[in-house]
Amino acid sequence: MKLRVESFAISVDGFGAGPDQSLENPLGVGGGALHEWAFATRTFQKQVFGGEGGETGVDDDFAARGFRNVGAWILGRNMFGPARGPWPDDQWKGWWGDNPPYHVPVFVLTHHAREPIPMAGGTTFHFVTDGIHRALERARDAAKGLDIRIGGGVATIRQYLRAGLVDEMHIAISPVFLGAGESLFAGIDMPALGYRCVEHVGTPRATHVVLKKA
Repeated sequence: MKLRVESFAISVDGFGAGPDQSLENPLGVGGGALHEWAFATRTFQKQVFGGEGGETGVDDDFAARGFRNVGAWILGRNMFGPARGPWPDDQWKGWWGDNPPYHVPVFVLTHHAREPIPMAGGTTFHFVTDGIHRALERARDAAKGLDIRIGGGVATIRQYLRAGLVDEMHIAISPVFLGAGESLFAGIDMPALGYRCVEHVGTPRATHVVLKKA
């Protein structure tokens, strides 16, 4: 059982999200450009958008790998929605509509309690108020021996990296600059934490880098 980061896109200048996340800009201003490599793939067209078609090839291979052998997800509050502070009501159920792309239990880190939200397709959102370690414990129990995927955002991945808990990361470096936003690796000494690059492949839309902890 591994804790994995998959298909996480960053800019050439190291930002995993743009500034000023909002309902209109869920990935921050300019953040959507980070994911153009993924939006075109057959995997994302089917898994995320519920459609058909899409491109095959290296980008799609990496996207598909990210959904294999995953029994639970962990998300930060920002990945679930744009609201901050106490939940205003129970209406918001994520960015993805009635059938989110996860199809397994999802554990959302938050400071504000909320009842679980069962969704179509096997996804249930659980809200964890007692930190990253407890979220990981609950995800491990729910995953039933499969891997756990951290969906993001940047702050959540950084917490798990600093704690030395991430076993493997697939980062897609998109050929764009954001200039500002949330930096993924700033201030984190990856070699000191034991991470090394074990794979790197370039395509016209991204450079795919796989990092593993020794």
